[in-house]
Amino acid sequence: MPDKNRTFIFKVTHRRAYAMYTKVMVVDSQRLIREGISRLIDADSDFEVIATASNGREAVDVAREKCPDIVVIESQLPRLSGTEAVRQIREHCVATACVVISSMDSPSQVKQALTAGASGFVPKDAGAADLIEAICAVREGRSYLAPSLADQVVSALTAKTTEGQAGVSDLTVRQREVLQLIAEGFSTKEIARELGISLKTAQTHRANVMDRMGVHKASGLVRLAIREGLVAA
Repeated sequence: MPDKNRTFIFKVTHRRAYAMYTKVMVVDSQRLIREGISRLIDADSDFEVIATASNGREAVDVAREKCPDIVVIESQLPRLSGTEAVRQIREHCVATACVVISSMDSPSQVKQALTAGASGFVPKDAGAADLIEAICAVREGRSYLAPSLADQVVSALTAKTTEGQAGVSDLTVRQREVLQLIAEGFSTKEIARELGISLKTAQTHRANVMDRMGVHKASGLVRLAIREGLVAA
């Protein structure tokens, strides 16, 4: 006959209580870095990496599907720059905070990331603790900027833009996508295929970008894209 006074102990094997951790997505073009950051974040019981991506376009698509709380994203990505991906992710996922990591940490690069909607910016030569600190800060609704960048970036953010000088931010989303693909070496026909638009439309976007930016050769667009941080030099 069963003993009603016996105590049974059940071991719960769930990794974390669902509502207690923050969902994170990691985006980097290099697998080794992507996996390393993912493991670093997963080691903290307050966070869980639920998705990864290797390029900007994939990042936007996955973010729209998974709705992560935080996206840790490289600034220079193929197919769609990290800055543009942040802009589009923030448009579609208002509650998602973005932390940009970058090997290029000039004030103009940081300014572009923050203007696009990023809540944090961490140089790639920073320590693991800095990245975790940035993720914790944006989770709490705060912004994070590496101490080494703070003074320079504040000056850049408060500086006035030269009157009449056009920048990438003046372009439409589609025009920025076309600019990056041109800088990555895509032909107009390849751009049309990549973006799912007609050849004529791609040609029109290309011409409009060159006219708006005041350049007349593809080489000028490449230099512009490098200067604006859309692609690496």
